[in-house]
Amino acid sequence: MRKHSTWMAPAICLLAAFLMSCGPSTNQTETETTETGATGAAGSRGAAAKKAAPQSVSVSMTVPAGTELAVRLGQEISSGTASDGAAFEGTLASALVVNGTEVAAVGSAVTGTVTHAVSSGRLNRPAELALVLTSFTAQGGEKIDISTTAWEMKGESHKKRNIEMIGGGGAAGAVIGALTGGKKGAAIGGAVGAGAGTGVAAVTGKKEIVLAPETKLTFKLSSPATVSIRK
Repeated sequence: MRKHSTWMAPAICLLAAFLMSCGPSTNQTETETTETGATGAAGSRGAAAKKAAPQSVSVSMTVPAGTELAVRLGQEISSGTASDGAAFEGTLASALVVNGTEVAAVGSAVTGTVTHAVSSGRLNRPAELALVLTSFTAQGGEKIDISTTAWEMKGESHKKRNIEMIGGGGAAGAVIGALTGGKKGAAIGGAVGAGAGTGVAAVTGKKEIVLAPETKLTFKLSSPATVSIRK
């Protein structure tokens, strides 16, 4: 009996030690399994959320010919100083909308070119000015090259006014000449007066076309323009 109890005690101790060493390993495995499962579930939910989120898509749109673009000039343009081919800048005065979609917002940059500029001449040549747009900036910042019909203006003819000023100068000279020298004086005075009238017309007859900054002008597309819009 003593021999039996002698070997049983160490065996029981070994068994207890073995069970204790297995216990933490089992708990750790269970914990790792739980954490892995939680991480996997979170990852699945994140992937599902990404799939559910709406993705932006680039859509090609055509701005048809004949569409009006209202712009405000960014600087002064004068027929007296502008030259053919000179560039100018501005902004859209109203949004460019196609089929209910805003293609370019108010304030979007535009560029243009002076296609024709004639300074007002003396006596009989009125000023002329013509402009076209060459590009606008669409939503997203893309610069769109365009072609438009020309905005044109021709200055008021001052020929009639000059004739009146010249005639008026001659009449005044004749009156002064008659008072100072009779018929001969009237003839001389009339010639001098006519010359003086011509000088006044030459000095005051120039009338330029001047477009101040922020002047609103309207252009029309002469051909369609393609724009990519993200929706």
